[in-house]
This record gives sequence, C-alpha cells and structure tokens, in this order.
Amino acid sequence: MNVTVFGATGVVGQALLPLLAEHDVTAVSRKARDEPDVRYVVADAATGKGVAPALERADVVYYLVHSLGGRDYEQRDRAAAETVAQEAASAGVQQIVYLGGLGGDDPDASPHLRSRRETGERLASAGIPVTTLRAAMIVGKGSAAFETILALIKRLPVMVTPSWVSTPTQPIALDDVARYLAGVCGNEAAFGDGYDVGGPEVMTYRQMIERIAGLLGRNPTIIEVPVLTPYLSSLWLNLVTPVSAAVSRPLVEGLRVPTIAREERIRNLLPLELTPFDEAARRSLS
Repeated sequence: MNVTVFGATGVVGQALLPLLAEHDVTAVSRKARDEPDVRYVVADAATGKGVAPALERADVVYYLVHSLGGRDYEQRDRAAAETVAQEAASAGVQQIVYLGGLGGDDPDASPHLRSRRETGERLASAGIPVTTLRAAMIVGKGSAAFETILALIKRLPVMVTPSWVSTPTQPIALDDVARYLAGVCGNEAAFGDGYDVGGPEVMTYRQMIERIAGLLGRNPTIIEVPVLTPYLSSLWLNLVTPVSAAVSRPLVEGLRVPTIAREERIRNLLPLELTPFDEAARRSLS
C-alpha cells in the first residue's frame, strides 16, 4: 500500500514512520531531508507547493500538520487541509487519517480546539473518507505539552498556577498514539469514522505534574490561584519553559475544558495494551 505522511518530521510523525515499514511510504517535509530507509519529498500543505506530486499513487494519507505558533493559524490550517483534501481527491486517495484533539466539540472549546475540529471537517470536504483520532496530551519527548510540564517541574520549586491545573484530562503515550494511527491504515472498518483515544488513566494536570516530579525525585509546592488569564499564563510559561508564548497561549486556553475520552470504540477496533502514565513518562525522561 502506498502511504503519504504529512507532518512526518514532527514528534508523532517520527514515531509513526517505523510502524508503517510494511508499506511504501512517502514522508513529506517542508525542507529537503536525507535519511536512510525513508523516502522524503519536499512539500508544504500551507502553500500547496509540492502537494500534488507528494500524493501521486497514494492510497492512504496521514495529516499530522498544524500551524500553531504562527499568525492566523486557524485560517492557515483550514486552507492547508482543503488543499490536501482536494489534491488527494484528484489523486484517487482512498483514506485520510487525521490526528485531532479531544474537547473540540465542547461549547466552551478554545479557538485552538475548535480549529482542530474544523481541520478535520475540511479534510473531509472533498469526499474522501477521513479517519479521525482525537487525543488529549501526548506523553512523549518533544511533545509541546509534556515538555512544558517538564520544564515547570525542573525550574520552579514553587508554582503559582491558574485553576486549570485541576482540569481533568486523559493523557496518552506517544507510542500508543502511533500504534493506533498505524492500526487504522487501510482499515476499511475505520473509514469515515472518528475515535476518542486516551490512555488508561484520567487525572488532573496537577496530578500529572506531581507524578512526573516524583519520577524526577522532586516535590514542588503548587499554589492555585483563581484568576490567571490565558494571556498572563502564556507569558508566564514563556519565561520558564522552552515553549514560546505564541504556542503556549492557544494550548493554555484549551486547558479549561476537560479532555476525556467519551467513548472507547477504538479499543474494540484495535485492542492494544495501553501504556500506564508513569511508564510513558519514564520512557520520555530516559
């Protein structure tokens, strides 16, 4: 099967590529890359440059890209998704696989979470069956959310945090997300369907911070305050973490909404043994 992966150089894309080894894979990057055992082509979904050649002979397309951190990222993401959908339809693609976010359907969803939902809708606009996996925080090295929490723990023995640290979420290991993504490749039972994918545990962000800190042998003091706007939160994160305010602010806005799997149909389709949170965090720290 011919598979094209947009976003192949990202955290999720890099974890996914080895699991697609049985297929003929085309990895898409905005800059030329030369890596053994991987065929890279240059294309940019945002501008449309190189998209059509990247999709030649493709049966399945993975869409793992987003413009978070750039100006007008919502509009850019919608336009990029439409471009890929239209070119994929012209190329005769059978399936698009998209990794979205949990919480996008909530009435109080942030612009970022709504944008993730709208991107999936635009991918389906040309009539190709889209398989959407919706995940909360991904626990893995390089994940923006995980790296943010890790930096907070390492740099702040005392944290004055906004109330969103008490919001429940269902983090999932990077390896498990990659296995789910690989498992729906060409799987006709998943064509045109969407699935919530979460790890085996539900916890608050505070509990997540405390458990990662425990693995690092640290015991930070966490003081919650009732009011700290997303703007101030993003500036605070920008000062003490490697994540820029342009990226952290949309992420922080989304933390007010619980991101918990509402259904577990993916477990019936792909009965994988999920990685416990502590083990996923431990792997990410090693």
